[in-house]
Amino acid sequence: MMSTGETTTSSSSSSSSYWLNWRVLVCATWLFMSMVLSSFLISKYEGSQRDDRQGRESGELEEELEGLGTLYEDQVWRPCLKGMHPLWLLGYRLVSFFVLLILLIVNAIFDGASIFFYYTQWTFTLVTIYFGLGSVLSMYGCYAHRNKVVGDRGEVELVKRMQGGNSKDDLKLNEHHHHHHHLHHHQHRTIAGFWGYAFQIIFQINAGAVLLTDCVFWFVIVPFLATTTRNYDVNFFMVNMHSVNIIFLLGDTVLNSLRFLWFRIAYFFLWTTFYVISQWLLHACISIWWPYPFLDLSASLSPLWYGAVGLMHFPCYGVFMLVIKAKHHLLSRYFLGSYNR
Repeated sequence: MMSTGETTTSSSSSSSSYWLNWRVLVCATWLFMSMVLSSFLISKYEGSQRDDRQGRESGELEEELEGLGTLYEDQVWRPCLKGMHPLWLLGYRLVSFFVLLILLIVNAIFDGASIFFYYTQWTFTLVTIYFGLGSVLSMYGCYAHRNKVVGDRGEVELVKRMQGGNSKDDLKLNEHHHHHHHLHHHQHRTIAGFWGYAFQIIFQINAGAVLLTDCVFWFVIVPFLATTTRNYDVNFFMVNMHSVNIIFLLGDTVLNSLRFLWFRIAYFFLWTTFYVISQWLLHACISIWWPYPFLDLSASLSPLWYGAVGLMHFPCYGVFMLVIKAKHHLLSRYFLGSYNR
């Protein structure tokens, strides 16, 4: 998960003998199983699992009817604290997007397009896309928030003029409006559209993929190269590619209102599977170096490597789930009245 040059050369990857063996069959089985299980989880749990019209007719709260994978429109742009304006989240996402985009462009200029052979750059690019899409959604959220605030104020002022009330009446009116708005908000929240769900899915892919790339780099690759390679040095781009992404992603995680559901690990597996299959197709057509030695199917231990990397998805995704739980615990404890869980 580094991008420092050619890692492994396989001169025969474009020949049929390279692919027609038991190692490829076992590794292909791992990939096929992960795709089938991931597809099952997505089809079973993703999206809203309820009938909106029936729910509204019965008068039940939307939270009581939502499916496990339900995402509401305001969750993609609303900060997790009620008193925080959406502009703060927008500003954070814009800064993150431009910093990551500049780093990616400069890295591509200095090291060339070959950096995109690496899973690290795939993930870094996906994180950049996440903040770009998040910025656009937050812009819409700020517009929607402004219209909502102006509309609420106008409704209160109109009722005041109609009733010609005194200060006590105004206080009761405000309390009634707040209660009515709170109930209306829960009963008529809008389900997120395509881009909202895409944003949520990208967030959960990044959560696992960033931890996978950074942990493998800092705890496996760097110690290995430091002990086996003379004058090995970690350069500026390598440090940034394996640190800035997770720093910005953790900051957004603290601020946002997105849910983090266990079944969406399926998208993480599909993301990695798509990367591996693209490498297989490329090497089947062109005899070119492998970006990671454990991807080379000519190695006798390649099935074990593929299985081990697949199993690493669980702790990487699980660690991020613990981060989310820690966020819920701390904010619920110290911001009890203003935390939107």
